[in-house]
Amino acid sequence: MKLASALSGIKVIDLAGLGPSAIAAMMLGDMGADVLKIDLPPGGGSRGVGEGLPFFPEDAEETEKMTAYMATNRNKKNMALNLRSEAGQAIFHKLAKEYDVIIEAFRPGVMDRMNVGYQTLSQINPRIIYCSVSGYGQTGPYRSFPGHDANYAGMGGVLGLIGESKEGAPVIALNIVADVAVAVLQAVIGILLAVCARERTGRGQHVDISMTDGVVSLLIGIPGAGEYLYNGIVPQRGETMTSGTQPFYSVYQTKDNKYLTLCPIEPRFWGNLCRAIGREDFAPHQFDSNKKDEIYAELRKIFLTRTRDEWFDSLTQADVPVGKVLELDELFSDPQVLHRQMVVDVDHPKFGKVKQIGISIKLSDTPGEIRSLGVTLGKNTTEVMSGLGYSSAEIEELRGQGVIY
Repeated sequence: MKLASALSGIKVIDLAGLGPSAIAAMMLGDMGADVLKIDLPPGGGSRGVGEGLPFFPEDAEETEKMTAYMATNRNKKNMALNLRSEAGQAIFHKLAKEYDVIIEAFRPGVMDRMNVGYQTLSQINPRIIYCSVSGYGQTGPYRSFPGHDANYAGMGGVLGLIGESKEGAPVIALNIVADVAVAVLQAVIGILLAVCARERTGRGQHVDISMTDGVVSLLIGIPGAGEYLYNGIVPQRGETMTSGTQPFYSVYQTKDNKYLTLCPIEPRFWGNLCRAIGREDFAPHQFDSNKKDEIYAELRKIFLTRTRDEWFDSLTQADVPVGKVLELDELFSDPQVLHRQMVVDVDHPKFGKVKQIGISIKLSDTPGEIRSLGVTLGKNTTEVMSGLGYSSAEIEELRGQGVIY
């Protein structure tokens, strides 16, 4: 007998647009939540993150295909609703009565001005869990400032630590720090904590996710940074254990012009490496700053003598923490990735087999599932409106007024 999914019965409204918190809504949907993605209809004003970027193709069929492949839109219905109109706000209030969670990623105050903020909706539905994801949070002197991942990674103290040396510029770590580690993962955690609390209290609450706050919290796990409040020593870029500038924690080029990550931090693993490459004389000098440059130079020469895959095979056999730096075309054919179903084929009625990145959280009894692929703007508007009790004539009238699409 198949058990219900972990989040079966939880209904979520996704107002994150193209922002990273749309992935948070996707993760909830993957685990069984009923997710409704609400976008503004054409001409409805700014859509927030990504507004003005040429993201979708001009061809309608190509847009439909691209949407089907967009993992962020899977396991979601789509409704187009103009929240800047009174009629649109009235519709949203009806939806709020029936839903458990709302995720929004507008600047603080925008939702209040549209009469769909937490204070308004919590009066309509005291059980609502309202997750607001923003750059600096709902309070504070920076709350209204615009920004993106690198801004928050810098303001949160992490970006300044990433790079090879304090003389060189910091290196932006894609959009992983604030967008993914915070706006996605901490939003999911905050929502699930509020769901757990509601089981005891019977009430929902406002989940305030500041990307900058989240970045600051990540400092706890960064060697050198986590100790600052204790020892007062400011860690310098390129000088921490995990900066990639230590022989035992770095990236090395191989014979075939590919790259290998090498991370034998613990002395026993360092010893395994030294024995595997025939340089046991390096073993006592792992943390010897006087020997660092010499060891680094020798390791660089040694790793150029064999291919990446040859090194990977031999060093894993020697119990050395090592990894391949994979290109995406290699990643999605890697045996470990395939075994763990981190790339899967999902049937689409029009486009056949559509590949998707899989579900990373593996639950033994209530596993996640990709039940549906992304749909185009307004695909489910009529269905949702009918479910709220609107007649066909009322739906067409609202569509004609530009309230829905």
